[in-house]
Formats: sequence, structure tokens, C-alpha cells
Amino acid sequence: MKAIIIGGGIGGLATALSLHEQGIDAHVYEQSMTIRELGVGINTLPHAIKELAALGLLDRLDAIGIRTYELIYQNRFGQEIWRDLRGTDAGYDFPQFSIHRGKLQAVLLEAVRERLGDDHVHTGHQLTGFEDDGGTVTARFERRDTATKVTVTGDVLIGCDGIHSKVRETFYPDEGPPSWNGLMLWRGAVEGEPFLTGKSMIIAGGMNAKFVCYPIYNDPDTPDKTLINWAVVARLGDGTRPPPRRENWSRLGDRADVMQYVDGVFELDLIDPVDLITKTVDFYEFPMCDRDPVDRWSFGRVTLLGDAAHPMYPVGSNGASQAILDARCLAPLLATCGGDVEGALKTYEAERLPTTAEIVRTNRGGGPEGVIDLVEERAPDGFTALDQVASREELEAIVRGYATLAKFSQSDVNRARG
Repeated sequence: MKAIIIGGGIGGLATALSLHEQGIDAHVYEQSMTIRELGVGINTLPHAIKELAALGLLDRLDAIGIRTYELIYQNRFGQEIWRDLRGTDAGYDFPQFSIHRGKLQAVLLEAVRERLGDDHVHTGHQLTGFEDDGGTVTARFERRDTATKVTVTGDVLIGCDGIHSKVRETFYPDEGPPSWNGLMLWRGAVEGEPFLTGKSMIIAGGMNAKFVCYPIYNDPDTPDKTLINWAVVARLGDGTRPPPRRENWSRLGDRADVMQYVDGVFELDLIDPVDLITKTVDFYEFPMCDRDPVDRWSFGRVTLLGDAAHPMYPVGSNGASQAILDARCLAPLLATCGGDVEGALKTYEAERLPTTAEIVRTNRGGGPEGVIDLVEERAPDGFTALDQVASREELEAIVRGYATLAKFSQSDVNRARG
């Protein structure tokens, strides 16, 4: 079996490694001329790290990321609402990683090149279309360096080409652009002094005004410093109009734009948001967008995966994690389908689509971070005693319910493989 993978992001590369593990000939086609370390920090949850560990990548992740120790939810005044241990410190068999998105992608790319070979990664290939004749699928590309037309035939085509997926657009031509909820997200990373445990993650404020920070890398040469990832979310509109700029991770942000939503808004004891942003040379802006869940991903020998299938708001640390889970679900189904590719894709869709669709919808309400919105709605000026605002049981239902929904509860992760 030969698989054509459209897109060289985290989902596409995880798919290539997973298919190769199953003995399937996988080729990755990426439209960019080079696969660069773009983006800033993300969190990858234990259920996804379990799958990357099964691919033999845990040591490589330890070299470039930080095992998250704890997660603290606060209101914008720095009052604690919820605190959880994370990963192995919480009793999971696998860690949670705070890590640079680009460095995670680089680890996957390195493994793909090592195991599949350089000739299985095709950069500078812009997908122009594809045809499925029932027995094979043929993809058409244009080389971005020479404008040469390239045709590739395989047994299955997997669209891992992100929120602006050409593959998805082929099946949903009238879908239009991603949906913007009126929130703008700014993200950056800067070297600073470690705070709390040196492995702690802070989320302060609800969906309308949020500040997030956590360390993503410790350079052995500078043990007294850590690379701190930060993010700011602010409401710019009501979501009834298109976003002000196209959604991508390479648009530089303006310091004046973001600072008006930070200075005087957040009063935190554990970290100084103004200082972090002031010291950051370059950072990025991103309108917070997703797409409505669709009824199906798979059409004949073609399917969707990752952000092409279920783009979601970046809350709950589930974007990259769910793409990895998609890949690990799909690969063994294709390997054991006995030539029934369409049946394997339908089974994959049946297993993964309902869960990810619900995560998309839940993330629109803040996901597990909804505990902050709940408290801020009831006590917008802060509180004297948290239990007078919301009970422990009420908050726990939100946090634990999300973990169960997204299948990263401790029992889910620690359960032995099939």
C-alpha cells in the first residue's frame, strides 16, 4: 500500500511515522519549500505523548521540551481557582510536555527522514487537485520552484493540510473561510528567570481577557534561565465579521496592539506579563478561528486528519494532541484492512469524528478553562472566598469532564493497549 500525505505539519509527519511502522509506504508532500520551526509553545498531553513514546521519541522530546509539573487557573487578579498536577506527577504513565511547536515538528521530521528516507519528504509541492477512480487515487502538484507539473498515484490520500485545507475544500467547496469568534491571540517566547517550580503553567483570566505562560525549554548552557512561552487573548469583536487578517503563525504582532489588553488588566503575583512582553523581540498574532464540525471526513480513498478535519480553538492543549491521535488510529486500520481502504477510512472516521467534533464545540466555551469564566462571571471584581462563588464539585466537573471527553483522563491514558 502507498499513502499520499498532504501536509508536513505535526499531523502529517506523525501519520507518516505511524504508517511506516505498519509497513505502509508513506510519502509526505508539503507546499512550503522548507519545513521550518515555526510557531511558539504548545502543550502536548499524556495521551498523545503515549503515542509518540510508542514511536520511540520520548528521549528526543525530553531533550527539547519540559515535562509540565502543574497547571494553575487564576482570575485576572491572580486569585487561584484551580490547581492540578500534570503528567507523571499526577500519576499518569506518560508526561505532559510544554514544548516549542517547531521543535516538536523538527523531531518528527528528523525521525521521518531517518526511517523513511529523504526521498519520502517532498517539499515545494503545491496540491492542485486529485482524482479517485475507485481503485487508486491520483494527486496533482505544481513544483513551486520550477512550476513543473507532478502526478503521483497511491492507494490512499490523507489531507493533513491544516485549517485552509485544499483537500477539505474539494469536498466542501461552499464552506467558506474559518469562523472567527472575535478574539485575537498573541503568542511569543522570551528567555527569563524560572518561576514557581520551573515547570509550572499559569492560565489567568477567562476567554475575553486571558494571559497564559509556561516554560518550554531549558538550555543546559544557561541553567539560571528558561525560555518562557506567553500568550494573550483579547476580544476585538463579536465574531459577526471576518477576522482582520488571515490566520497564520508567521504574522508578526505589534507591541502597542497587545499591550493595551495587558497593562492594567492583569494583576498577577507569580509573573509580570508586561515585563515578559516588553522583553520579547518578535511575537505573533493570530485571530482565534475554527470551523464547524462536518458530517464526514472520508470520501472513497481520501480522508482528512488534524486541523484539516477538526480545526479548534487553542484551549485545553488539544490541537496537536488530537492530530497525533488521529494518525495513530488511522495507521493500523489501513494496515489490517485487507485492501478495503474505503472501509478502513470509514472506521477511522467513525472512531475519531464524534470525539473531535465535541472537543471543537466545547473549546468554543473555554474547554477546561471554563472554570475561570464561571468564576469571573459570578465575581468579576475578585472574591474573598472561592467556595462562596463556586463549589469544588462544580469546578471539578468542568475540568474532569473535559479530560474524559478528550480521552486524556488518567484511566484512559494508563489503560494498556488493545
